Amino acid sequence: MLFGIDRILQLLPHRYPFLMVDKVLEFEKEKRIVGIKNVTANEPYFMGHFGEYPVMPGVMIVEALAQLGCILLLESTGELQKLVYFRSIENVKFRKKVRPGDVMKMEVIVTKRKGPLWKVDAKAFVDDEIVTEGVLHAFASDETVAELKGKNK
Repeated sequence: MLFGIDRILQLLPHRYPFLMVDKVLEFEKEKRIVGIKNVTANEPYFMGHFGEYPVMPGVMIVEALAQLGCILLLESTGELQKLVYFRSIENVKFRKKVRPGDVMKMEVIVTKRKGPLWKVDAKAFVDDEIVTEGVLHAFASDETVAELKGKNK
């Protein structure tokens, strides 16, 4: 493990139940990151998706990939307090189900960067089989979590 939940919590503003990355296994600055999401039966969305036969919603898989991409961007730039926003997704395909008990391994590879704009190829695997893949676009904002908290007071 390259780094675990303590570092992830420093980087991402997300918290339970919306934190979707448990650890980072590999990191290459401005190039690539590999991380893990341990999928448990305790995830709140499983109660309604689909109750008796729980399946991880595709949108949550994409969110996990986006969060991993955010970690890559923040670790690469060193702008650790910046907020990263999801801009768009392209060509996302859901190939297999993700269920409680699965360990979802994710890989995000940078394909293009222009200033604060990042484009990445993202894939999620269970047991070395692709479950989801697509292209994600993100924007590194000048905003920080602290600034936004101050605006809401």
